[in-house]
Amino acid sequence: MHIIARGKIARSPEAELVARYEKRLTWPLRLTELPETGGRIPEPQIPCKTVLLDERGQDLPSEKLAAILERWRDDGMRECRFVIGAADGHADDDRRAADLLLAFGQATWPHLLARAMLAEQLYRATTIIAGHPYHRSG
Repeated sequence: MHIIARGKIARSPEAELVARYEKRLTWPLRLTELPETGGRIPEPQIPCKTVLLDERGQDLPSEKLAAILERWRDDGMRECRFVIGAADGHADDDRRAADLLLAFGQATWPHLLARAMLAEQLYRATTIIAGHPYHRSG
């Protein structure tokens, strides 16, 4: 899994949350920070799936996100990239090219908090896939 985010998280409470979930994850996680504009997105490991965090995306329950990630893993995806855009979001071409548009509800979230929320959801998804009891299951 690869989180690609615009903006620097630096030392902050949000960075501590991301680090906490990164340590708990058993799946490999790569974090790439890009400037607000410009910068080069690293070349993907092929085959790859791309998820854009986007306000127009699907608001998926954790179990549904876990099922998607499990299917992609089982289909042999080497990389699943989660892209958090800049303040103006993603370009229409990027949205059309994405494999999944994901939203965390209809509220607007600060980018740094969205990064922490994403790290938590990836941790939660991997524990669901691993068969750990999920208190909201059923």
